[in-house]
Amino acid sequence: MGLFGKKKQEVEGNGCCCGGNCNADTMAEAEKAKTAGCSVKVLGSGCAKCNELEAAALEALKELGMDTEIEHVTDFTQIAAYGVMTTPALVVDGRVVAYGKVLKKDEVVKLLKKARG
Repeated sequence: MGLFGKKKQEVEGNGCCCGGNCNADTMAEAEKAKTAGCSVKVLGSGCAKCNELEAAALEALKELGMDTEIEHVTDFTQIAAYGVMTTPALVVDGRVVAYGKVLKKDEVVKLLKKARG
């Protein structure tokens, strides 16, 4: 019977992080968005936790006197391009600075100062 002898099957497709549901156009768009200039992004589906992180980031930007707008990225292909598998996540200038938890305003302020320091 060999219940424990089965080998794990390889996932077919191009081996990308979304399981092969993307194409060259969506990946190029995700990479382009990832490297776009000075920006602050919240990555997530739009759930309550993602919205809380976005609100904290907005407060932090106001406190620091930065007029940077926050982009809320909900497209899974773009989120996966950052290597993020747990949301919400915060991206500053194309670099993931936090993921998997809702940050307080003071935490976001520290991360923004460090990233743009």
